Amino acid sequence: MKSIEPPDIHFLKAAEGWLELGNHLEAYEELKKIDVQQRFHPLVLLVRWEIYARGKHWEFAHTIAQGLVALVPDEPRAWINRSFALHQMKRTREAWYELLPAAEKFPQHPAVAYDLACYACQLGRFDDARKWLDKAIKLGDANKVKVMAMEDPDLQPLREHALK
Repeated sequence: MKSIEPPDIHFLKAAEGWLELGNHLEAYEELKKIDVQQRFHPLVLLVRWEIYARGKHWEFAHTIAQGLVALVPDEPRAWINRSFALHQMKRTREAWYELLPAAEKFPQHPAVAYDLACYACQLGRFDDARKWLDKAIKLGDANKVKVMAMEDPDLQPLREHALK
């Protein structure tokens, strides 16, 4: 992947800084300063996805992520982001099927397993959800994943199912 040169790298870093501060609108303004030819660089597109996600513009976020999967198929965030956008658009079944190949492509990535657990749970596939959640716990920071799972509304049906 070709590097981003100044001044564009500075605009990208500024956009990331605005996102860290919680201001996706200012981040968007920074990205507009990047040369048109650099706006399709994967690093710029990842920040653009985050801007759209924070603004809850899921159709745009999905389009960006779909392009990222095609452009940099070895980037797990592209696959994760694409499915997350689909899930936010209430297309969870599609999110599940779009992310499944990423589990084979990135077998050691805990976020892939965790998101598959969430989507399986939302689809009522509790055995699959438990399997993927267990894998995410094994692959990631177990305590962090467990705390996240206890608070995640997407996993609420699994918690209720476990109590039956």
